[in-house]
Amino acid sequence: MTTPASYRLRRDSRNKLVAGVCAGIARRYGLSRGGLRVAFLISCVLPGPQFVAYLLLWILIPADDQF
Repeated sequence: MTTPASYRLRRDSRNKLVAGVCAGIARRYGLSRGGLRVAFLISCVLPGPQFVAYLLLWILIPADDQF
């Protein structure tokens, strides 16, 4: 784990797989993008609102507009 940079919470449009939510959260908090994605996928086998939370984050977190 690295030290968090002073990035604002934004969806990462350059390193996205679906919407950039996991990549943006990982960049903001200094986590591994792949590790956060794997953790999300593993959490999807557990009961809970993971997909609804992802959709809400997709809507609520603005894109970073870096192409």
